[in-house]
Amino acid sequence: MISRGHPCDHSLVKALHCIPRASQAGGFALIALLASASPASADLTAFLGITPTPENRTVRGFAGGAGFLIVGFEFEYANTSEDDVDPLPGLRTYSGNVLLNTPGDLLGGIQLYATTGVGGYQEELRNVTESNVAANVGGGAKIRLVGPLRVRLDYRVFKLQGSPLHETYHRFYAGANLSF
Repeated sequence: MISRGHPCDHSLVKALHCIPRASQAGGFALIALLASASPASADLTAFLGITPTPENRTVRGFAGGAGFLIVGFEFEYANTSEDDVDPLPGLRTYSGNVLLNTPGDLLGGIQLYATTGVGGYQEELRNVTESNVAANVGGGAKIRLVGPLRVRLDYRVFKLQGSPLHETYHRFYAGANLSF
């Protein structure tokens, strides 16, 4: 509690003298960072990749997201077709993800990110289907080519709940990414 006559009484200017200098500098740095922040952005990605689980196969999908400064959110859908010959299960995943990005073009046109998310999956092999919750974690890079066009490289590990044939799936993809 501030008592009457204390130097921190009555005004913001006087109160600032009561805050340690390091805290003031940190506060001013935060205000400067927020004032110079780029506006919200969004992007769409169409991708083609591979999953080595249980053997190398093609995965296709798309993602759409939005972000502000260093935090982003995206929805993603991916599909690996069932292989009846070998037999290998098909896998469809749907997930909502949170991304932590490096700001804008901080690295000369390369934006790095880490991501984690949760959603659902459907694994199917010869008319036997398992659907449940899937969690994922990964990271990647969005590399500016020209204008709003970027290449996106992404690696994810999916952990499937329930009774899937394979509890852990790995996936790597390259995609065309359009930012706006």
